[in-house]
Amino acid sequence: MLDLLRDKGFEILFESHATAILDRDFPSALAEIQAALSSFEIPITEMIGSGGGETKGTQRMRHALNEQGWCKTHFEIKKAIKIAGVGNDQVRVNIERESTSHEIDHVKAFVGDFVGSKLVALEIEWNNKDPFFDRDLENFKRLHAEGAISVGIIVTRGSTLHERTREFVERYANESDIGSFEDLDRLGISITPKQRTSIAKRTNRARKPVRFRQAWVEKFVGDKYGEATTHWSKLMARVKRGVGNPCPLLLLGLPAEIVTFHSDLHVEEIEADDSEESAR
Repeated sequence: MLDLLRDKGFEILFESHATAILDRDFPSALAEIQAALSSFEIPITEMIGSGGGETKGTQRMRHALNEQGWCKTHFEIKKAIKIAGVGNDQVRVNIERESTSHEIDHVKAFVGDFVGSKLVALEIEWNNKDPFFDRDLENFKRLHAEGAISVGIIVTRGSTLHERTREFVERYANESDIGSFEDLDRLGISITPKQRTSIAKRTNRARKPVRFRQAWVEKFVGDKYGEATTHWSKLMARVKRGVGNPCPLLLLGLPAEIVTFHSDLHVEEIEADDSEESAR
C-alpha cells in the first residue's frame, strides 16, 4: 500500500484501522493521493522565496488534488431538542443546543460496496504553526464521530526534510554567493527589519563575529522552518497523546528528496493558472 511513496522516502503511518478501511473501501483514494505526491518536487528557490504564504509547490499539490475532485468543503453540524406534547395541551418546542462548523481544504466523496457515499478528508500542513495539527486532528475526530467522514489524512514535512532544511538553505547560499544584504536584495529575498537587526548584530559584534552567510542561514531557517512549525515529529507527539483518536488517520511525511536545485517548469504553469482565475 502506497509502495511508490515508501520507495521515495515518504514517512507513512496508519492509525485506528485506517489501513483496512482505505484498502477495502477507498483504494481509489490511495491511488489518487499517490499520483498527486509521487512526482511532487519543491525547488529550493520556492522554499526560500515563498514569503509568508504557501510555496508554489504546495499550491501545485493542491491543484493536483483539486483536479481529481478533492475540494474545499464546509461542514456545519447542528443539534436540536424537539419537544412535542400529547393530548389537548400539545406543546411543540424546538431548542437548538449546539451548532459547530468545520472547514477542510480537501474532501472527496467515494462510492463503494457500502451504502451511499463516504467522505475522506485531507489537510496539507507544509509550514504552519504546529498548533494547526491540534485543529486538524480535533476536526477529524468530531467529523468522524458525527459520521461525516470515514478517514482523515494529513500531509506535512517529514523528518528528513525538516532535519536537512538548513543544509539545503546553506547550499543555496553558497551557490548564490550570498554575503551581504545587497545579495539578498539581488536575489529578491525579503527580510524584516527585526531580522536585519539580528543579523547585523551578530556580524558586526567585536567578539567572535559571525560571517554574514552563516548568520542569515541560521536566522532564516530558525524563523521560517523552526521547531515550532508543522513537521513530522510535532505531528507524532500529538498522535501519541491520542489527539484525534479514534478517527482513522493516514499521516504522510514529505521526504528530503523532494527538494530540487534546478528550475521547475511547473512554476510558470501554476502562475498562469492563477492569473486566469484572477481575471475571471
